[in-house]
Amino acid sequence: MNVGFLFDLRNPEEWKRPWADHYARALEFCEEADQRGAGGLWFTEHHLFEDGYLPQPLTFAAAAAARTRHARIGTSVLLPALRRPAHLAEEAAVVDLISGGRLELGLGAGYRVPEYALYEADFKGRFARTEENIREVRRLWEEQAVTPVPIQDPVPLWGGFYGPRGARIAGRLGIGLLHISHEKFEHYRAGLVEGGHDPDTARVSDLLPIILSEDPDAAWSRVAPYLAHQVNSYQQASVEGTGRPRPPVIHADEFRDRTSNAPWGALKILTPEDAAAQILEMTKGLPVQHLIFWASIAGMPDDLVAENIQLVSEKLPALIGS
Repeated sequence: MNVGFLFDLRNPEEWKRPWADHYARALEFCEEADQRGAGGLWFTEHHLFEDGYLPQPLTFAAAAAARTRHARIGTSVLLPALRRPAHLAEEAAVVDLISGGRLELGLGAGYRVPEYALYEADFKGRFARTEENIREVRRLWEEQAVTPVPIQDPVPLWGGFYGPRGARIAGRLGIGLLHISHEKFEHYRAGLVEGGHDPDTARVSDLLPIILSEDPDAAWSRVAPYLAHQVNSYQQASVEGTGRPRPPVIHADEFRDRTSNAPWGALKILTPEDAAAQILEMTKGLPVQHLIFWASIAGMPDDLVAENIQLVSEKLPALIGS
């Protein structure tokens, strides 16, 4: 199991840095993680978030690829239904070439109406369009219908789907599933069989809502305001454009301590030893390739980010037998 980090590049107004400085610091953290032995650097996508959530993950992935040498460079996830397949195939190929063949391309359908409206794409048909575009990107590479093509043949593809329907889609496509769940794994295996793929080729990975600290209680009180921002932004964004009422705003003091995790179960702050025990139990019997951790929670303090990167990269692998 490779361990790596997800960067969403949030820069909330309350703690805002100049954007150029913020991006530069994130790239420095990517370099540090790579030098410490992290197995992956992953970038994600959202549009129209007030805190500037990263909108173009492959652009940032290319920059990270140029600054690193060893870590896999991934997306978790990118939304193919918002892009022309040829554009996506070309852009991803460039990242694979810059990285020397380290790209892991995670793809998902998304859940936000405003993002599809921004790109004049069909929200209701997003699952079908996502599957179609994944197939088309793969065809363009296989037939060399775009140039240049990636170094890797094939590029590892992942389906960032959380429901049974999405798990089955990932299986039909013969790609990895970006979700660690024993329940969903059965739907994924069924999809592999349905698509004519060997079920023994199944592979899973996931983003874990965990950051590491040697003193989780002290870290918790410092992270809570940032976590409140992150949870609120996800909760509010999920209803935009749907006509559903906005959920109540959560305040930092509602995250009482790191064991209760408030009512949302949004994050755990753990020692490496406690994290390893939970991870080994959660992944038992599953063909896990990548464990992805938050690099930062909504722009949290740099010293906490640095400690998290150091512990995940250097201490956790020995504890989980990676």
